[in-house]
Amino acid sequence: MLIDLCELSPSYVRTIAPYQPGKPISEVARELGLKEEHIIKLASNENPLGIGPRTRAAIDAALGEISRYPDGSGFELKQALSGRYGVDQASIVLGNGSNDVLELVAAAFLGPGRAAVISQHAFAVYPLATQARGARLIMVPAKSYGHDLEAMARAVDDETYVVWVANPNNPTGTLARPDELEAFLRKVPERVLVVLDEAYNEYIHADLRADPVKWLKRHPNLVVTRTFSKAYGLAGLRVGYALAHPSVADVMNRVRQPFNVNSLGLAAATAALDDMEFVARSYAVNLSGMRQLEEGARALGLAYIPSHGNFLAIHVGKAPEIFKRLLRRGVIVRPVSGYGLPEHLRVTIGTAEENDRFLAALAASIKD
Repeated sequence: MLIDLCELSPSYVRTIAPYQPGKPISEVARELGLKEEHIIKLASNENPLGIGPRTRAAIDAALGEISRYPDGSGFELKQALSGRYGVDQASIVLGNGSNDVLELVAAAFLGPGRAAVISQHAFAVYPLATQARGARLIMVPAKSYGHDLEAMARAVDDETYVVWVANPNNPTGTLARPDELEAFLRKVPERVLVVLDEAYNEYIHADLRADPVKWLKRHPNLVVTRTFSKAYGLAGLRVGYALAHPSVADVMNRVRQPFNVNSLGLAAATAALDDMEFVARSYAVNLSGMRQLEEGARALGLAYIPSHGNFLAIHVGKAPEIFKRLLRRGVIVRPVSGYGLPEHLRVTIGTAEENDRFLAALAASIKD
């Protein structure tokens, strides 16, 4: 009698739907017989500018030591982050992208008999990390596609240990104002961790951007997570971090894998953190590109969710079919039906030329 080895895993693991990343250019080229150089990818919220010159120089300099293990403590990057944000190094947790840091929160504080609160349409890693630990998921209906923070605070029960909040949220791009976030923190019990995921923080207009690092002393249950994958352009090197109360960071570091950030990533992130000129240019290109896509969507009579990230969720109706038509035209975007948005496509802001090509392909795909 054959044994179904899948049945040996816990039931809560077997029910997980695997994360589906954006299609890579090489895969689309193979599947559709297209030339890679004729394909543009606007599916994974990557920085169309690449990386800054300081970052590239730091990577080149680090290559000579690639045969050695990285600094497991990430001292230089932590030192740079400590100086930037005015927090002790004991309050910093490094990760293989911010996804890894989110997983560390779940590994350290969730498990069977515990629960986590999330919003409808929230980032897919939150339910994945929660379910993988056997914890119960409490999903709160969205409000205008965004987090209903008041309802999320009310949803916290005796078994809740974590509340996940993305600001801006992926894939909707919705944003909670600083005063709304502070009011929310005051309502959540101190025994419940509030994870504020700010992966797209650098794309928020300065007048709307919160400064949650200042809240850490008043709210020791707050965990702020950020990444170098977006505005800094280091998606391929995977570097993220959390800022938290030292006792929370200590527990997260206990479940962190040794050497979870590679040598090139550490060197690149340390250099990138200081290259504010590149970040400012990334912000400006994104702002211009956002206006370009918004105007293009309106010209096509399509609604969209106003976004504060580096992407735009556009209501196209028959999204699966439009997605396929775009692929045949060499344009990769992201279906978001798995986020409860079956009629939207999420489009990353690209260069002006890439945005123009997407809009032309979208217009043609709608007419097909």
